[in-house]
Amino acid sequence: MAGSKMAERGARAGRGAQPLVIPRNAAEEQRLKLERLMRHPEKQVSIAEKPKEWAPRPPPEFVRDVMGSSAGAGSGEFHVYRHLRRREYMREEFMEKQAIQHRLDKEFQRKVDQNKRAAEERTDKRRKKRQKLKEKKILAKKVKEEEKKDIDGSETSSSGEEEVEVEVPEAKADDSEAPSFIMGGR
Repeated sequence: MAGSKMAERGARAGRGAQPLVIPRNAAEEQRLKLERLMRHPEKQVSIAEKPKEWAPRPPPEFVRDVMGSSAGAGSGEFHVYRHLRRREYMREEFMEKQAIQHRLDKEFQRKVDQNKRAAEERTDKRRKKRQKLKEKKILAKKVKEEEKKDIDGSETSSSGEEEVEVEVPEAKADDSEAPSFIMGGR
């Protein structure tokens, strides 16, 4: 009877036991983790959330242990004072870090706004240039059509040729083709 229980335990251990596999690199370790997760797909997987940022404890509304300046402090008060001082230093450090983060966020937002404005200015400049080019093409097309009509008209009637002068506006030298970078270049 004892032998059958041992055999039963051995069989259970042999069935459920997985061979020990030591990952050689990060990819293999990731593969092993995925395989372990996929053995039981119905099982819930907990994904750790980002830890909350530490914030100092708010000061108490009512202070009960007020030490007077005229009373002699005992040896036990040193540790209370040390703890209060440490907590105050931590609070000041937290506020300084918060101020630095706020300043960096403001500076980043200012830079983003400045880059957006610069991009809008370039877009407007290029839009105007495209519009001028489009108008120029339309004007050239009209001139060609008029010339074609004049040529067709002159072939049918030889009553004298009229010369049509159309002013084509000159394209201004534009610096919109100059390289521009928003956040830096290569």
